[in-house]
Amino acid sequence: MKVGILTGGGDCPGLNSAIRAVVRKGVREYRMEFVGIRDGWRGMIDADGFPLTEEDVSGILVKGGTILGSSRTNPLKMEDGIRKVDEGFAKLGLDALITIGGDDTLSVASEMSKAGLKVIGIPKTIDNDLLGTERTIGFATAFNTVVDAIDKLHTTAESHHRVMILEVMGRHAGWIATLSGIAGGADLILIPERPFDLEEICAIIKKRHIRKKFTIIVVAEGAAPKGGKVTTKSGELDAFGHVALGGVAHWLKNEIQARTGFETRYSILGHIQRGGTPCAEDRLLATRLGVKAVYLAHMNTFGVMVALRNNKIEYISLEEAVKDRQVDDEWYDIAKTFFG
Repeated sequence: MKVGILTGGGDCPGLNSAIRAVVRKGVREYRMEFVGIRDGWRGMIDADGFPLTEEDVSGILVKGGTILGSSRTNPLKMEDGIRKVDEGFAKLGLDALITIGGDDTLSVASEMSKAGLKVIGIPKTIDNDLLGTERTIGFATAFNTVVDAIDKLHTTAESHHRVMILEVMGRHAGWIATLSGIAGGADLILIPERPFDLEEICAIIKKRHIRKKFTIIVVAEGAAPKGGKVTTKSGELDAFGHVALGGVAHWLKNEIQARTGFETRYSILGHIQRGGTPCAEDRLLATRLGVKAVYLAHMNTFGVMVALRNNKIEYISLEEAVKDRQVDDEWYDIAKTFFG
């Protein structure tokens, strides 16, 4: 069996760990051949692939990013996009395809599966927002990066009696903000799932500054005030119809400083969250998911995504997997316990 592997969407730590696991398991146990697809779905359309051997994946466990390259190409938005992917699949002589990506990449995989392509998905996204899996590749490393940033902001906030705002990624789901905020001791956490009341926030800050004289706020990029809109960098859309978010921390900084009189500063982590060496948890998760994915290919089980559930690696349909998983009440109630 000849299997293609592609990584799509934004890069994240752990992608190479998954690629390594797929190739090692497939070559050693199932005598499979692998083809690395360059730059995601664009590589499939262009039939841009190369033989991927055990030697190619040696030593990549600890490397961030992806040795295959990535892109946000969306075949579903192209004329005859599905046909072009099918043609690329045939030109490369593939029997199956393993796609490593988030909701955008896997939504394409889901549609391609419906069209007859033999495809398996592996979930990766630092946002941790894919339904059906408790964790996605990249989240744990991003989470650790944000907690480290919160720890560092605490010292300067306390020294200068400031309100410090940290903007993190999270378009539709606030998993990074919520979990890192809890672990980092944030005083307020603002997420897309819960529109916030600016007057209430300022009241909490004023009350807190009577005792502590500083406040740490973690805000997801997709968070918005009640009755308001998310803050965007521009009106341009990417290939999947997403507008570029960012700037809510700057807006909050001006509003809070004007309403409270307290010195307020902000920091935007941006792509630092998705860069660098994967932590141990991401390496393990990626390895387990990769091993399961190639096993399913060997068993001719396609149209599915491997998933972590109750600490076991299982699988669900791609159609089910690409739905959003948002922060639930239980997690946010824990976070609210420590507000103020």
